[in-house]
Amino acid sequence: MSSDFYLESDIEEIAGFMGEEVHAIAGKTLLMSGGCGFLGRYFTRLILYLNENVLAKPCRLIVLDNFITSDARAASEHNAESYTFIEHDIVTPIVVDEPVDYIIHAAGIASPYYYRKYPLKTLEVATTGTKNLLELAKDKKVQSFLFFSSSEIYGNPDAVHVPTPESYRGYVSSLGPRACYDESKRLGETLSRIYHEEYGVPTKIVRPFNAYGPGMQQFDYRVLPNFADRIVNGKPLQIYGDGSQTRTFCYITDGINGFFRTLLMGSPGEAYNVGNGSPEVSMLVLAKTLEEALERKLDIVTLEYPDAYPPDEPMRRCPDLTKSRVQLSYTPQVGLVDGLRRYFNWALASYTKTD
Repeated sequence: MSSDFYLESDIEEIAGFMGEEVHAIAGKTLLMSGGCGFLGRYFTRLILYLNENVLAKPCRLIVLDNFITSDARAASEHNAESYTFIEHDIVTPIVVDEPVDYIIHAAGIASPYYYRKYPLKTLEVATTGTKNLLELAKDKKVQSFLFFSSSEIYGNPDAVHVPTPESYRGYVSSLGPRACYDESKRLGETLSRIYHEEYGVPTKIVRPFNAYGPGMQQFDYRVLPNFADRIVNGKPLQIYGDGSQTRTFCYITDGINGFFRTLLMGSPGEAYNVGNGSPEVSMLVLAKTLEEALERKLDIVTLEYPDAYPPDEPMRRCPDLTKSRVQLSYTPQVGLVDGLRRYFNWALASYTKTD
């Protein structure tokens, strides 16, 4: 079974990854910003699945979103009594007239295309929005607060710092074309640490590395949805630059598992990489791996970056997962070929021809 936003088999798989720690949310209230985005939709469906099949008492879920880049249809997909949706821009403080035990701050504008289009909103949601939710967390005395940062805070690390550990301080420009995203995420991390040190808010920070999977929007403009859109429209895959830039890719089931573990098991005030440590592949190798996953030949072309895409793209991105493995018992399970096959089988059936 699938929806427009996830695969039901993925939800069941993530639930199978969960340890005994997940029972901590039974009978509690969890508020999540960005709940209609790619990651938020998986969190939502997972929690409702846990309510139906795992938890002794349901977890009450309050979802916030303002639909600036997300799909409004996701807000009305669920009818469970434990689910409440509130259309709200977190740049404005929110009042919640009930207890809140957990907060997941997943709101953000992560696609380079969109954060170039909305630079001020990108900055505000990671700074002012974060502070508003931290104030709520302080007032409600939450048990855990999860801030979604980004692997982009590392900038373009020197080869000696790849794989990149959480202790690496980053190499980014405060005035660069990606600064609205990179620097706002860095400040969001600083705010999270300050609220822990000054007010005792149990903040945890997660730095995702290229999570992907069913539910990514066709016009997300990142590499894998772009590939899928090109295939649907019978066009060659486009690789920007010379194709030598490298990434690791984390399938959504591994990502949500790691994010949830950070929320429930992470040390307050600390940051955790969540992703897949291998393989680190160039964009050209990624396209060839996709041919293996789909068992078909694909046309591939390289071209200059479009004007809408911010320059200064990091050349390498690969996480050191030692801290997450030791402290969170996090080990990714889905290989690249398997993950690509799952995502593209969904995408090629779900995306529409636009010509």
